[in-house]
Amino acid sequence: MGFYCEVTIIAESTIVTNIIGIVLVKNEDLFIERVLKNSIEFCDEIIVADNLSTDETRSKVKRLQAQYPSIRYQAIESPSQSHDLITAYAGTKTWIFAVDGDELYDPAGLALLRGKIVAGEYDKHWMLLGNALNCLDLNIERGYARGYLAPPCRSMTKLYNFSMIESWDGPCPERLHGGEVIFKKGYDNSLRFEMYKDISWEDAYFRCLHLCFIRRSSLEKVVAGDEGNRKNISDLLGEGILARVKSRCLQFIGIKQHSSWKKDKYMRGQLVEKSVVPFVC
Repeated sequence: MGFYCEVTIIAESTIVTNIIGIVLVKNEDLFIERVLKNSIEFCDEIIVADNLSTDETRSKVKRLQAQYPSIRYQAIESPSQSHDLITAYAGTKTWIFAVDGDELYDPAGLALLRGKIVAGEYDKHWMLLGNALNCLDLNIERGYARGYLAPPCRSMTKLYNFSMIESWDGPCPERLHGGEVIFKKGYDNSLRFEMYKDISWEDAYFRCLHLCFIRRSSLEKVVAGDEGNRKNISDLLGEGILARVKSRCLQFIGIKQHSSWKKDKYMRGQLVEKSVVPFVC
């Protein structure tokens, strides 16, 4: 007697493409709700990796989680743990979208981008680099932001095609930074689409208001003349106890330390003013 076994073969092209957001935060309560709402429809799931926030970041994410089931909150004790949350997606038909608490994306533009990704338009690209306005000033009431565009600044957007890699293992100081990327045969790190160099800000559909010079936590104190020196998680991670003691001593006696690397990367070219209506409506 023979046995009949029906085997269904699913072509790779029919496998559904997923977009997973990974949001690394630490004290981002002023904008975190808008950050997540602007990206929620673009992503099939958004993982919020909260690195020991002490402001209202956690409570605000939890409230949104009740409204949007695709949000997953994960408390972490180190920024490096955020990368562990996405390593399992390597080799799958997944795009990983890294968002920070200072990044407001254009939701209508992301809707257009999602359609293009799902349709396979960017299947031959490893990484998409979009447009950015690095904001010195954001006035939602009046509907404008002032800052520096990429280009000539570098793009800081992070959208990766994980179907091209076998693995991406640590050590990574935070998600999608450092570590070792092992590509599948025929793919490599050169397969980038630098969209921000080919598409103007006005025509861009993958564009971001980068609030890197703007206060983002209710716990932050605004000091006149010290704008733009908000430390990122990577800055804090790289500081040893001696560096922190030195910094506090200098602050106590009135000497300011400036985060020059941020200004070198995100304050290039001409200061411009752009409408923020698409980002906050």
